[in-house]
Amino acid sequence: MARITVRKDVCKGCGLCVTACPRNLIKLSKEILNNKGYHPAELTDEEKCIGCAMCAMMCPDCAIIVER
Repeated sequence: MARITVRKDVCKGCGLCVTACPRNLIKLSKEILNNKGYHPAELTDEEKCIGCAMCAMMCPDCAIIVER
């Protein structure tokens, strides 16, 4: 099973990963603020993630790690 890990301290909440996900499994957190004051991205359903790594490729800050 594939999954992604978002490095919340690095994520600036740009939303590029949200639009890149073909399964629409990533959203920006509404509850969490990181140290920089941004709402980081988070995976909504780990079981449906296919590990395509589109989110990681789109991330300008390399804040997403894909594990397959």
